[in-house]
Amino acid sequence: MIRPTYQVYTFLAPALLPVYQFVTHWLESRLRCRLELRVGQSYADLADADFSFICGLPYVHRTAPRRTPSELHALAAPVLIGDRYQRRPIYFSDVVVHRDSPYHTFADLRGCTWAYNEPESQSGYGITRYHLVTAGETHGFFGKVVQAGFHHTALHWVTSRQIDAAAIDSHLLAVILRDHPTLTEQVRVIASLGPSTIQPFTAAARIPPSLQHDVQAALAAIHETNEARAILANGLIERFVPVDDQAYDDIRVMLAACEQANFLKLM
Repeated sequence: MIRPTYQVYTFLAPALLPVYQFVTHWLESRLRCRLELRVGQSYADLADADFSFICGLPYVHRTAPRRTPSELHALAAPVLIGDRYQRRPIYFSDVVVHRDSPYHTFADLRGCTWAYNEPESQSGYGITRYHLVTAGETHGFFGKVVQAGFHHTALHWVTSRQIDAAAIDSHLLAVILRDHPTLTEQVRVIASLGPSTIQPFTAAARIPPSLQHDVQAALAAIHETNEARAILANGLIERFVPVDDQAYDDIRVMLAACEQANFLKLM
């Protein structure tokens, strides 16, 4: 029997690609299908994605306001290692500055140069936008806002003092600082925004419900072997847990607040 082949796309940080590769191989070994992992170049690639690792904000954009039918179905999300995550599928956006900078609070950043990874990122853009709305700062709080493309680029710009500050996905930041310990001496975290529900693993609406259920069940059991636990732990992940569409209502609330304030661009 020829096994069907499904395309898995990741739209998340390259630093965690080994984890996504392992998860894809794990699913393939448990399911009667083949899975091919690809790195998405733009969200237009979602048209070809049967499954995807995707940020919460673009997921919400493609499911809100409760689209019928929805383009994507959230299946599972990681629970990160660390007390701050409360054994829940959440993460934060850590606001980083150069260790020698004069900034000590978010309020100190008025007029600074700010970098973000890309405008559909909840951790780098959406949560910052929402934080400014809740603070009543919707009229040019930052002196200059620049797009870096990736979180690790924004972090490099901070450490090289090309820009003053950026909000970095707390999961990714922890991995980068662990793998590049000299960076720890160059940055300070002055604020943590969030939490937000962490990035989901999703299925395209066209995927049969039975397969979606099998994928979700397999991901929920992925931490049960020693090999998988070790690889997940290297990615600072404890396990995956099932999630559904309502899990991302927190991001919908943040987006709605920004829409109501007519503040969808940081500048």
